[in-house]
Amino acid sequence: MAAKKQISTEESIELIQILKKRFEKNITHHEKLDWSKIEEKLNSNPSKLWSLNEMEISGGEPDVVDYDEKTDEYIFFDCSAESPNGRRSFCYDREALDSRKENKPQNDVMTTAKQMGVEILSEEQYRFLQTLGEFDLKTSSWVKTPKEIRELGGAIFCDRRYNTVFVYHNGANSYYAARAFRGVLRV
Repeated sequence: MAAKKQISTEESIELIQILKKRFEKNITHHEKLDWSKIEEKLNSNPSKLWSLNEMEISGGEPDVVDYDEKTDEYIFFDCSAESPNGRRSFCYDREALDSRKENKPQNDVMTTAKQMGVEILSEEQYRFLQTLGEFDLKTSSWVKTPKEIRELGGAIFCDRRYNTVFVYHNGANSYYAARAFRGVLRV
């Protein structure tokens, strides 16, 4: 049986304080949202707090970016200025990792995201993130790759240069010190 993914009460309190300070600092990310309602949701979802903590300790600086009225969920993205440092140098997925014969990276994006209890941003979500500020000016982030591209061995990633969001492709088994992934979590 898998271990419950939970953080201690002390860690929960500390994480909620970090998230609250970030919420207040970046109020333009979520002007119409009420922190007390978000905190209530967080306190009633310990596994989601665990995932947010994983985002935080790997350098993602998660923050609330939206609210889905249909599902009554708050949406958190990794909002670090650059792609999270603790998740860099990973290839795209397990198939790509297994295909490497030498110089294998330590892990892959899709497996790591699943282990963290998050999904990686889609291209659409990445473009939305870029409307909230300027992200990945020196790094890049893998994004969900369409099945047709992945079946041909490729994967896509994005960054921001020249005040423009660019989408690129690479072999899914490639990895770079300046590329990671940004997670999304619904609470």
